[in-house]
Amino acid sequence: MNTCGNLIQLRDAIDLQNHKVNLLGVVVGFSVPRKSKGTDYVSVLKIIDESHQSPDFSVNIFAENLDDLPHVKSAGDLVQLSCVMMKVHNGEVYAVFNKFSSSFALFEGKSCKDLCPYQASSGYCIRGLDEGFIIRLRTWHLNFQLDAGTSAYLLSLKEIKAGGYFDLICKVLLVCEVSKDVWMLFVWDGTDTQPLDFQMKLEDEAHNPLPLQIESSLPRDILGTFPCVGTILRVIADQAYEKLGLHFQGSGQWVRLRNITCQVCSGLWRGVLVPSSKIQLLSNEDNIVAERQREFNKRISTKCGRVPLVNFPCPSPITGISFSVVSEIAFQSTLTDYEHVPFVTLMDLLTYSEVTAKFKCVVRVVAVYPWRAEDFRSPIGLREYRIRLTLEDPTARIHAFVYAEDGVKFFEGYPPIDVLTSKRNKLLGMTENLNSKEDEDAPRNPPWVECCIKSYYLDKSSRWESRHYRIFGTRHVA
Repeated sequence: MNTCGNLIQLRDAIDLQNHKVNLLGVVVGFSVPRKSKGTDYVSVLKIIDESHQSPDFSVNIFAENLDDLPHVKSAGDLVQLSCVMMKVHNGEVYAVFNKFSSSFALFEGKSCKDLCPYQASSGYCIRGLDEGFIIRLRTWHLNFQLDAGTSAYLLSLKEIKAGGYFDLICKVLLVCEVSKDVWMLFVWDGTDTQPLDFQMKLEDEAHNPLPLQIESSLPRDILGTFPCVGTILRVIADQAYEKLGLHFQGSGQWVRLRNITCQVCSGLWRGVLVPSSKIQLLSNEDNIVAERQREFNKRISTKCGRVPLVNFPCPSPITGISFSVVSEIAFQSTLTDYEHVPFVTLMDLLTYSEVTAKFKCVVRVVAVYPWRAEDFRSPIGLREYRIRLTLEDPTARIHAFVYAEDGVKFFEGYPPIDVLTSKRNKLLGMTENLNSKEDEDAPRNPPWVECCIKSYYLDKSSRWESRHYRIFGTRHVA
């Protein structure tokens, strides 16, 4: 039955199953546009109005092309829907948009007075009566605070685990295509993910080294826009989410990612969008968003704000820093008590404006190359130390070298091979059996250690691209 005519409220539309209706609502969420099981593309809008806020109301929209789907700009925008069919499935009432007979229009939300849609489907025509409804709904929404809500499925980044499904309230920093037809969201909530164990054998670093990140390197100007404190989770969307970045302009937007999952890839966390994942747009005034921001601001206001949260209050004592070099560290004020020079994150190193600088960090050593202690020194010439460490903290992973005189200081001279091996094992978190032999098959959980790192460049003509890192002023005392 077709009852298309004037706009009706959601509360009334719910009782009109198998009828076509006209609706106007505030968009509070949407599924990521993707290919349907057939030949169409599909997106699900979640809407509310003054008559119905909980639970939000679903509208399934199908279109032949991605460009024909609604592309919502921000939380609180309005959608007008014409001739959508009311359906019910498993007790849930929803609306279905027919690509041939239905139409839609998107309008900016409560802070806008413009009555022209920023996107409209073919066949859409606004009427004078509709304009009055738009003004009224904007006025209502101006004073309405939609809470993102809580549930057992809602986690922060510090709580995520591999496997299972959960919701995540986070800020979308970037959406980009990392390889052909594979899109990635970079999301952040100000907390640190839990460190992971490593199952790989040490010799694997020779032919299959740990990657520094999941994606290929980002341009430095993009990296410099990211927060330097807190984990940035990479969330993968597979080929089902074609042209994701073109149809989800979410950078800088706080969202609730619903029904996502996590995997572990080379010791790095990776989120995954599945076909049932949805995105709920949030405003900065949302209660949970405001709480996330308050917690982050409180964290960075403390002197330990850049230390990994899982490591608080202090790192393992197996390394020590020479106070004679701490006075050269970047980010410090004119302090005479060198113990209070602040720690920084590895993201601070990666985005620091000067190439040559020195830093104090708390990190884990997750890999070493060469892996055998007897190969730590050059076999010819002065037989200097030459080792590449893979360091990580919750913000990034880098390569840092232990070289020449810095290696002598680090290992406190030239100890016997068995002592060097023991020092290596402690850094990498390797377990030893009763005979003091390392168990290579046991998971490794490297300890958090403090160290000094200096950045430098090898090629002065290409300063940004050739930035390198080196351990200095640090001793392995255990």
